[in-house]
Amino acid sequence: MALLDEVIEAHGGLARRKAFERVEASVVTTGGLFPLKGLPTDKTRRRMSVWLHEQRASVAPFGAPDQRTSFTAERVAVEKVDGAVVAESRDLPALFAGHGLGTPWGPLHRAYFNGYAMWLYLNSPFLLAAEGVTVRELAPWREGEEEWRVLRASFPGQMVTHSRQQDFYFDRAFELRRHDYRVDIAGGFAAAQMIGGYVEVQGLRVPTRRRAYVRGPDARPVTDLLMVSIDLDEVTFA
Repeated sequence: MALLDEVIEAHGGLARRKAFERVEASVVTTGGLFPLKGLPTDKTRRRMSVWLHEQRASVAPFGAPDQRTSFTAERVAVEKVDGAVVAESRDLPALFAGHGLGTPWGPLHRAYFNGYAMWLYLNSPFLLAAEGVTVRELAPWREGEEEWRVLRASFPGQMVTHSRQQDFYFDRAFELRRHDYRVDIAGGFAAAQMIGGYVEVQGLRVPTRRRAYVRGPDARPVTDLLMVSIDLDEVTFA
């Protein structure tokens, strides 16, 4: 697809990305979703690691200075930095069975959400060209004086993500400006995530600011309802 090809090239190209195994970044995550889930939120800087060619992620510290998370599509765990397991689950659908927006989360729930969400974000938009992902272009979206082009992606069942169908909005420079989805593990609420703060790192373009709001009935973000705020810096590819 011509639009997807332009988007991939604007972010550095597939060939450049294939030179790396993972991306790491310092991350600060806050927002209203976590208090709704009974979880503390703070501005602690954590180190996020996301693999580029397998669904795998980890963040540290998590819950204690000597702990980290370990996320894959088959398992989520909280571990000591030496690998000793603090808690884990391999029955991931059961973790969220019957959950609504206000259902409390524990450490494994948050580790799972953090793992798959940051994996999705730090692999986008390259993920749209991955095997099993299908995309089609929708009608353009008018955002103020700008017109954004929209790709609707359908993700395969074996890929852990927010929802099977998600929409990605790109500006004239083919930068990702907005990402729409439903959070299936939190009652399926509709989210509109606004994106910016692009930096170039080792030949690849990376957005460093994400703000996920509840998406209103007019398909626009409800800016009074900020659910998740993500700020990245010190991004490196390894």
